[in-house]
Amino acid sequence: MRKFRLPLPERVYSGLREEAERMGVPATALAREAVEWWLRQRFREARHEAIVAYAAEMAGSHLDLDTGLESAGIEYVVNAGKAGI
Repeated sequence: MRKFRLPLPERVYSGLREEAERMGVPATALAREAVEWWLRQRFREARHEAIVAYAAEMAGSHLDLDTGLESAGIEYVVNAGKAGI
């Protein structure tokens, strides 16, 4: 495991220490968990942005949604509404 020194503003440091004490865990473990969560969120956001960009780029091209599949989906939604599903 690599070590990383991270100076924190007093307010953030105090909040971290208080929460760690409340949870009964080391502040470093809590900070590590917070950083890991943030990195997962950033990865998800980046993946979402990449998918949106790809979809926008491919819209209207031969790689766009299959028209047969789109028609089947619309038909299903319409029929589901009529059946009260």
